[in-house]
Amino acid sequence: MSTAPIHGTETVEEIIRHRLSQAVGGWRGSLETALPTIAFVAGWTLTKEVRPSLIAAGVAAVILAGLRLAQRQSLQYVLSAVFATAIAAFFALRSGKAEDAFLPGIMINAVYAVGTLVSVLTRYPLIGFLVGAGDPEAKTDPLRWRRDPSMVQVCGRLTLVMVAMFAIRVAVMYPLYLAGNIAALGAAKIALGWPLWAAAIAVMGAMLMRGATPHTPSRA
Repeated sequence: MSTAPIHGTETVEEIIRHRLSQAVGGWRGSLETALPTIAFVAGWTLTKEVRPSLIAAGVAAVILAGLRLAQRQSLQYVLSAVFATAIAAFFALRSGKAEDAFLPGIMINAVYAVGTLVSVLTRYPLIGFLVGAGDPEAKTDPLRWRRDPSMVQVCGRLTLVMVAMFAIRVAVMYPLYLAGNIAALGAAKIALGWPLWAAAIAVMGAMLMRGATPHTPSRA
């Protein structure tokens, strides 16, 4: 199999930069994922009741979906928000506690933190799969990226940034959940959502800009 650099690139970092260039969505996607949470917190602030707060979040999601449909655009981010709102509603309505609307997100981030860390420790870093998905030969050889030890190493370091991101979310939000601080939970969920993801992308970008690891895939 050819070991020639992809798209004329010469280092592992250049290959990864090229394949992850579309990883960050636009401002509208971040707004669509944040608005249902904002509506929920606003509803809780006004009523101190779970059901009206969840209805407010659902209405916000429906309006956003309607705007996307009217413009014949993708519902990707809206559907993510709707799905998250539905799960939050199930937990909150079941217990009757508004803070339980945030519990699924905390649990998911805890699972992601453990899962991404395990992926690094087993030398199957999550970022490597994202990079591999952009390989023109991925359909016939989806793990081709693993034959370059340097690629695995760099992807491992990048994945550790994601481990830190998920861990920060849990470390900040879980104590707020235990305290039942709804307003702070809402603010934290928004601040630790898109802004933290963008910060993680910036950190990974800086790591890729500084690095110059030779692309030397193994023939084994």
